[in-house]
Amino acid sequence: MRQITHWIDNVSFEGPVERWGDVFDPATGKVQARVALAGVEQVDLAVASALRAWESWKDVSLSRRSAILFSFRDLLERHRDDIARILVSEHGKVFGDAQGEVQRGLEVVEFACGIPQLIKGEYNENVSTAVDTYSIRQPMGVVAGITPFNFPAMVPMWMYPLAIACGNTFVLKPSEKDPSASVFCAELFHQAGLPDGVLNVVHGDKVAVDRILTHPDIGAVSFVGSTPIAQYVYELGTKSGKRVAALGGAKNHMIVLPDADMDLAADAAVSAGFGSAGERCMAISVLVTVGDAADRLLPKVTERIRKIKVAAGNEQGAEMGPLVTAQHRDKVVGYIESGVADGATLIADGRDLVDRSGFFLGPTLFDHVTPDMAIYRDEIFGPVLSTVRVDSYDDAMKLLHDNPWANGVAIFTNDGGAARKFQNEAQVGMVGINVPIPVPMAYHSFGGWKASIFGSARMYGLEGVQFYTRIKVVTSRWPDPSHRGVNLGFPQMK
Repeated sequence: MRQITHWIDNVSFEGPVERWGDVFDPATGKVQARVALAGVEQVDLAVASALRAWESWKDVSLSRRSAILFSFRDLLERHRDDIARILVSEHGKVFGDAQGEVQRGLEVVEFACGIPQLIKGEYNENVSTAVDTYSIRQPMGVVAGITPFNFPAMVPMWMYPLAIACGNTFVLKPSEKDPSASVFCAELFHQAGLPDGVLNVVHGDKVAVDRILTHPDIGAVSFVGSTPIAQYVYELGTKSGKRVAALGGAKNHMIVLPDADMDLAADAAVSAGFGSAGERCMAISVLVTVGDAADRLLPKVTERIRKIKVAAGNEQGAEMGPLVTAQHRDKVVGYIESGVADGATLIADGRDLVDRSGFFLGPTLFDHVTPDMAIYRDEIFGPVLSTVRVDSYDDAMKLLHDNPWANGVAIFTNDGGAARKFQNEAQVGMVGINVPIPVPMAYHSFGGWKASIFGSARMYGLEGVQFYTRIKVVTSRWPDPSHRGVNLGFPQMK
């Protein structure tokens, strides 16, 4: 059986492995590979490699770093379909969706290629007589990333290209559920000319995570995952003296006003609710319909759901694939059963596909959901779309703001005034106006508010550059001989 191991010092790790995990093919339910699970010793080897590499990498010119990133970008472009096929095989998403994931990761690499411009400091001449002050951004050292199963290529690329461009070295701990894409991309980065040890990949579970969070030689940690784990990562990492960017979960609302284009809204609800089988932190999981919008919207949503082809991700015409594991599918099924028991109206029942081989679950649509129900309260992370009916815009905003998460939100309306009011008032980190999944482009930063983020650091964009660097302020004076002499008075800026 195929074995997936760590990538340390630009080679596959060949040392002893005490524990292995299973990697499934979600479309068949069968084990297709084994992945090495790192212990403390393997994490320490990766960090030691990164620390050695940093001694020279931090002094590599910006031009050289940028050139390597451009080469990496070209290799990613050339191999985008290969990476997409890996994602289909291990995550289960359909091929077109996987290609889109690679593209969005590639955009961050392209952003990082501009590092000479992004990392510029500031300069003030003559802040006092013959005194100049300037700031420079310098790398943190060894930094790490802990990434989730739902975007095995894109989310790591939110982190390590920019961190490495800034002069850091990187230790990546991807999800053990679908680990191969990270190693494949690391190999491409090596082919692009990245020196040994600058990027290391260690697979593992909580043992590896805890060692990363407490290792004394790691200066910063980036994380994307569920809210409880994000809180744990933030608290343990900061307690250990690290800079931490920890993005958590979401319960994204899509508010539909009565004047909205209902065909556009229906297309958006189905695309954003069931793409990638709902395993997206920016998926729409709640439709908030104002007034009579539900009566006109839901028949259109139901019509579109019936036409979705649920199949293996590599099957011709497949639009939605399986969930990542049997355990996760069963958890989502439990939420559907809970919604039925709580009295929500089940319009489309995805459980009809559970008897297939593989981890399949069809698109599920509820109506008449209330805020006290578990299907509304919890992040389900599956193809379940809940409809909550409210009487007014103000009721919709109250529902939105009472929710503990604040990752993304969308409003669908043809009223420009209502849209502008909404984008100003919504207490949410990322807002879409007639856009259901408002994930920012690479030159803006990604992150929510409230329980969707711990700390203030967001991913990629200029905030990513700031996260992976430290500011050093230098004040200098080169006096001419006439200004020399001892002066014991308190120095004053004149």
